[in-house]
Amino acid sequence: MNPKPRLALFQPDIPQNTGAMLRLAACLDVAVDVIGPTGFVFGDRRLRRAGMDYAAHVALQRHDSWEDFLAARAGGRLVLMTTKAGDRYTDFAYRPGDTILMGSESAGVPGFVHAAAAARLVIPLAGGMRSLNVAQAAAMALGEALRQIDNAAVRSLRDRLETTP
Repeated sequence: MNPKPRLALFQPDIPQNTGAMLRLAACLDVAVDVIGPTGFVFGDRRLRRAGMDYAAHVALQRHDSWEDFLAARAGGRLVLMTTKAGDRYTDFAYRPGDTILMGSESAGVPGFVHAAAAARLVIPLAGGMRSLNVAQAAAMALGEALRQIDNAAVRSLRDRLETTP
């Protein structure tokens, strides 16, 4: 199993946000699943502009539908980032192989996607604030997941070294 999480985008609407998340994934060496249909032509110039030349460095899988995405999954937990959750993203114990799922900008995700998620997490916001930009939320969630997974790997290695005669 890949020690890094994956990022999945459910029916993204805005090419600039998708491009920003592809750039984020390239820089963090995280694979991305784009679950269609998208609200734009995938080769859109706005997507290319936002992703710049980073998009060529992303392990990207495109899926025509939710069902195609589920059929292609190699395991691991599906972790949904949503404003409709009670568990904070920083309180969750991320594991290698988790897929962090971001909803579409206009509609989030439908109930059947919520039901398929092993965890539903929220980024707490100041009172009266509705939501963060999806690319910003993806960066926060991926950063926390990578921090936890990397720290767990370092602790495991340290423990093995300390017990080796």
